[in-house]
Amino acid sequence: MTSTISNPGTWSVGKVRSAGRHMSGMLIAIGNGSADTDALPRIRRLEMEDLRIALRKGFDDFSACRSDVVFICLLYPIIGIFLAWAAFQRELLPLLFPVMSGFALVGPVAAVGLYEMSRRRERNETASLAEALRVVGSPSFGAILALGLLLFATFLVWLILADQIYTAALGPEAPASIGAFLINLFTTVGGWTMMIVGFAVGAVFAAAVLAISVVSFPLLLDRNYGLPLAVVTSIQVTRKNPRIIAIWGAIVAASLAIGSVPAFLGLVVVMPVLGHATWHLYRRAVGFEPAELTPSDLH
Repeated sequence: MTSTISNPGTWSVGKVRSAGRHMSGMLIAIGNGSADTDALPRIRRLEMEDLRIALRKGFDDFSACRSDVVFICLLYPIIGIFLAWAAFQRELLPLLFPVMSGFALVGPVAAVGLYEMSRRRERNETASLAEALRVVGSPSFGAILALGLLLFATFLVWLILADQIYTAALGPEAPASIGAFLINLFTTVGGWTMMIVGFAVGAVFAAAVLAISVVSFPLLLDRNYGLPLAVVTSIQVTRKNPRIIAIWGAIVAASLAIGSVPAFLGLVVVMPVLGHATWHLYRRAVGFEPAELTPSDLH
């Protein structure tokens, strides 16, 4: 059979059209989803026991997939050390804490592969690094990517606001040294003002990200729903279980803080356990009902 070499212009146009069709399909999937329309999410009431079970199962998943999980999560301390090194430059020193705390904002998207491994273990399927990477072929990957970009944009906004808070409290000049920075931080009114305002603003960012992402990423992996329904479901879980979700957020924040010392190496264990546990928390928080239920039934 004889093959022909197509004209470069025709080939380019064909590739552009193909990419356009793919992008169009992805945007439709992000907005609407294309499968699993026979059931709607049903929000369950959570108790402290649910958190304990989710954490226990998360640790079980980590233990069962340890080598693959550690390989995935070795990237986190490397990124953390690089960011901390950058922040320790004199001009960026005020951003050291905002950068470290930013792990709580981007953590949910960084754990998508871990959710997939827990999902596969739950179904008695192979849960390995290779299988975790197949998440890029998920029908909902476009929505997952869009939500991940939203969290990353939130992280950048947090860094910008943190820099503005520092400038307003202590002035635009970069600290002369780490020692001078710490002295200004703990012995001046401006330093205490910066810490109080910074913690308050950071808490608002963390609460918002927790509300929109606590179950949205696992839900998108589990069901090919559109991004809006996944985010709304996550917010509804938070509204129905404010105390439990607040405690879960505190557990995540404390674990990430502990895992960041020393040199972010603890994240190799902390991140996978939290990631796997998040999947199991989603499974306990969200059930499914026939589609004839109205949205008001989900409240």
